[in-house]
Amino acid sequence: MTNDLVRTPLFELHLKHGAKMVPFAGFEMPVQYSLGVLKEHLHTREKAGLFDVSHMGQVILRAKSYEQVAGELEKLIPMDVAGLKEGRQRYGFFTNDAGGIEDDIMFANRGDHIFVVVNAACIEQDVAHMRAHLSEDIQVKLLTNRALLALQGPKAEDVLAEHHPAVRDMAFMDVETLPIGGAECWVSRSGYTGEDGFEISVPKAAVVDLTNSLLAHDDVEFIGLGARDSLRLEAGLCLYGHDIDQQTSPIEAGLTWAIQSRRRTGGGFPGAERMQEEIASGPAKRRVGILPEGRAPVREGCAIFASETATDPVGTITSGGFGPTVSAPVSMGYVQTAYSANDTVLFAEVRGKRLPVKVAKLPFTGPNFKR
Repeated sequence: MTNDLVRTPLFELHLKHGAKMVPFAGFEMPVQYSLGVLKEHLHTREKAGLFDVSHMGQVILRAKSYEQVAGELEKLIPMDVAGLKEGRQRYGFFTNDAGGIEDDIMFANRGDHIFVVVNAACIEQDVAHMRAHLSEDIQVKLLTNRALLALQGPKAEDVLAEHHPAVRDMAFMDVETLPIGGAECWVSRSGYTGEDGFEISVPKAAVVDLTNSLLAHDDVEFIGLGARDSLRLEAGLCLYGHDIDQQTSPIEAGLTWAIQSRRRTGGGFPGAERMQEEIASGPAKRRVGILPEGRAPVREGCAIFASETATDPVGTITSGGFGPTVSAPVSMGYVQTAYSANDTVLFAEVRGKRLPVKVAKLPFTGPNFKR
């Protein structure tokens, strides 16, 4: 490991639990523990997995009123921020003038401010972007005194309810401030696995104690980046820098659902013209699920062809691996719209060989959110 990697407050605890640490987005993060990726994945689907996601950026946007902050943020993202009710959260993304995605985010209406969570690799650029393009009346504060945990899986509610019963009343995308483990925690019912669960922003000074308390439950295991990736892939969720990037439009990525109708028609955000055109006429390519017919995983970067002998690719894989829940290899990628219908047979080139694959509906495993 190089010394310039950032460590989260749980670094020593990860080592204590047998974590294998790897560089990730400038941080030294656990890729797996002694349980192993496969068992960590299945444990999260069956019980409750605990993820250290303290590498994510936590930002507060504040002004004289929520309405003022919301109006300003709507200039940078194609989501309805003004109409978001207090105590609710939404998925969103910063877009650029070309209609591409600069980063995907979560944002919440906290009454007198907006709480934003951004990807680790994009923290500096996102904060700079907001400071450059929001008015001087908006305070953009990157929090450095809080950690972030994710408790995911069908047992997550029961586990967290032992610390505060109010979590049982929370619906998907609700956000509450609750005392948990003796600390003021900002709890959202959300996650990145397709399972029910919670994301918990906690003061750094309290995160080790809270983590140990959660891990003491028989249903909870530490889960690393390896299983986090296979879980989100089965759930059909995009990974920034892989499935979406600065060139990818939200419409190509199948994220039109995240753009509320008022913003689709009204515009007023970067790249609106391209997105409106693609909504009306359809994009040239689409993100699709890909199921290899054999047992060999088809991974990121593999070209997709219409036939075994075609010379020009019609798409590419952006994420791929083994799906423990479905007990088969699963992939996502982009193909030309003409080839994007479910059950279309295509061929992926893996180490010089063309392997048959089939376009499949996403997600590979259905969501288990509490609506």
